[in-house]
Amino acid sequence: MSKRSASPPGGSLIKRAKNDSPGPSTSREIAISSNDGDPRNKSLIRTVQRTSTLSAPIISLAGAHASNGSDINSCRFSPSGMNIAACSTDRSLSLWETYGANTNYGLISNVAKAPLLDLQWSLTQPWVYVAAADATLAVVDTTTGERLRRVRAHGSGYAGGGGTSGIINALDRTIAGGGGTELIVTGSDDGTVKIWEATGEDGLEKYPVNTIDIGCPVTGVCWAKDGTNVFVASLDNEIHVYDIRNITPAQSQNTYPRTQPLYSLSGHTDTPTSLSLSPSGEYLLSPSLSSNVLIHDIKPFSANPSRVHRTLRGAPAGWENTLLRGAWSKHDGLTNGRGGSMAAVGGADRMVCVWEVETGKTLYKLPGHKGTVTCVDFHPKEPILLTGSKDGTMLLGELDPGVSV
Repeated sequence: MSKRSASPPGGSLIKRAKNDSPGPSTSREIAISSNDGDPRNKSLIRTVQRTSTLSAPIISLAGAHASNGSDINSCRFSPSGMNIAACSTDRSLSLWETYGANTNYGLISNVAKAPLLDLQWSLTQPWVYVAAADATLAVVDTTTGERLRRVRAHGSGYAGGGGTSGIINALDRTIAGGGGTELIVTGSDDGTVKIWEATGEDGLEKYPVNTIDIGCPVTGVCWAKDGTNVFVASLDNEIHVYDIRNITPAQSQNTYPRTQPLYSLSGHTDTPTSLSLSPSGEYLLSPSLSSNVLIHDIKPFSANPSRVHRTLRGAPAGWENTLLRGAWSKHDGLTNGRGGSMAAVGGADRMVCVWEVETGKTLYKLPGHKGTVTCVDFHPKEPILLTGSKDGTMLLGELDPGVSV
């Protein structure tokens, strides 16, 4: 039997992995020892139970975007959870591996000529759809780094944009029911929402298939689960619901008649900053500039006339009027079949707030960033939370299994 080597003078922190199985390690042992000669100072060994296959419980993704003036405006996991995409005000799109060494395998800087504000992974192709402040919508192939197409989607540069600012604040995608076609919806400061059809050749049709005139700037868009309705958050503090099958057709290329919504969701006292649909398709998450986060019940029949299911507090919006993006948990759907037991939103206090949806209880208040946390996303298969911030970095962190939801 060999003896353990002596600890360095002054004590040491020893971290060693314990993995008796051929699969990924699920535990770590941290040994803290002292060598000051006092027999009362015995070694302390603590075992931390791991909940994911990340290489560490908390991982910082930094270096792709500058720390000053390169806000992360949106970051999301791919549908498989194996990759991460992030877009920034420095006009670049970064691609990362979720596992292993978390390699930054792509930095694409020719996506647009203005800050990139939102992105979504394609549900059928290895593509990323990117919305920018120069009123353009782009499609990027993540396997080659090639920009497949860029169209001027909103604003004065596009016929029918109304001659106003075409900054695209949000986008979402879905699979059209029955046809298998991927549809993309974009919302802009020009007061319109446009629906686009993805193609297998160059990623996107040149012209939208539908246009909805909202009448005021749009801050968030989201598809219903069946792909027939679109939820639109706007500057009038309401969320409007439109049936894309009943949109009034355009009278000319430059004129779009006002389409009446099916109904509108109220409850906010200030502008909603984003929209996110629960995995079950029954609830809608919407942070706002009032620092209140509302969860609306969007089932066909709701017992509450106001449809406000929960009001969550703890994520301050701050004075910068940042469009904060929230997210629902997805990994819990593997166990309870529904998912969405947790919701998360970042705040101007540089922290991320995670709530239990059923009770409204705050489960986590997570620090780590040096700027406003602008966007969050949950891993589709594991209890991992991804956050992006105005400090130009992202954090990956696994959630504690000891917190019961």
